[in-house]
Amino acid sequence: MDVNEVLLPGVGLRYEFTNADRDHIAIVARREGTFEVSRYASDDPDEAQPLFRLTADEADTVAEILGAPRIAERFADLTKEVPGLSAGQIAVPAASSHAGKPLGHTRARTRTGASIVAIVRGDHVIASPTPDEVLRPGDVLVVIGTHDGINGVRQIIES
Repeated sequence: MDVNEVLLPGVGLRYEFTNADRDHIAIVARREGTFEVSRYASDDPDEAQPLFRLTADEADTVAEILGAPRIAERFADLTKEVPGLSAGQIAVPAASSHAGKPLGHTRARTRTGASIVAIVRGDHVIASPTPDEVLRPGDVLVVIGTHDGINGVRQIIES
């Protein structure tokens, strides 16, 4: 899917794309952190029909809901090609002893054989995170490995 990014001086950025139903959708990311989602009229590409607005927190929640499962789904597709390999998602709870510490502190790959291949943080994805990346409560880790390895990472993160 092609996404067109348009700078709106003094306002923010507008992202535009056409969905599968051929609706022309625009998302305006405003400088103050809010988001506006609109659809353009099919007969007038200059007339936007506002659909809804989101606060920064609401946008983060929607991104987390939509983003993390999509990333895990892509890795799950890859793991179907390799017998014994699985993908999983693990949320970092606020009570985790690893929250606020670097990823390398977990020693997850060494201890379990499973790899943390991405961190989903709100609407941002950190692909191939380095050991220095600090884990935050609410981060969703995308893990590739055996079922036992993924469960091992879950136990480490949730402890």
